[in-house]
Amino acid sequence: MAFQMQLFRLSIIFSISGVHSVNFVIKNNCKIPIWPGALTVAGNRISTTGFKLLPGSTATATVNISSMPWSGRFWARTLCSSDANGKFTCQTADCGSGQVSCNGAGAIPPASLVEFTIAANHGQDFFDISLVDGYNLPVTVSPVGGSSGCKSVVCTRNVNVVCPPELAVKSQRGVVIACKSACMAFNKPEYCCSGDHNQSETCLPTNYSKIFKSQCPQASSYVYDDKTSTFTCSSGANYAITFCP
Repeated sequence: MAFQMQLFRLSIIFSISGVHSVNFVIKNNCKIPIWPGALTVAGNRISTTGFKLLPGSTATATVNISSMPWSGRFWARTLCSSDANGKFTCQTADCGSGQVSCNGAGAIPPASLVEFTIAANHGQDFFDISLVDGYNLPVTVSPVGGSSGCKSVVCTRNVNVVCPPELAVKSQRGVVIACKSACMAFNKPEYCCSGDHNQSETCLPTNYSKIFKSQCPQASSYVYDDKTSTFTCSSGANYAITFCP
């Protein structure tokens, strides 16, 4: 409840000031620290591109919506550290910037992605959880506010537990810490929806994408999975993103 109240208070503040801003409150419900990353694909820059979150803590990223929609994505890096020269790297979902801030770089797969297109003028937002680039952590997205069609989207199962060996990314201790997409693992047209398989009629779910879909039915599991995995919310919602819900 405190998590959603924080979003509600932020909504009131920006409404009074007359600024159309959208707030993404990100919570770490994992037992380990995570380093969320954020990437702006189109529109105004978001207030942060990367930071550390200890277990049980939250942080807010804000974007101002002008006359153009904003689109972008969020993810969480894990098992991160800095070397003797200060270069920062993570074992999963690293963005390759060498810093805690991603500075315009996206996640290196495999990574569980939360994707948004936020409409201008309080129009209709689109959002999804994408496992097209693989999986590293469970995550949920919950709209706060908005007038219609707003529902939470969840991916709460641990895909790493059922990840096939040929897709598994393991730590130095041999623990599966992420699960690759079949496209990343094999780079074949039927898995990547490329070449002769670049249409929805010819690029169909595979046995590998079905594993992701069975664990997280609301998440996108391959390129043309948008019919069952794209969700909408209208009229100026904010969003709560929880890793390890």
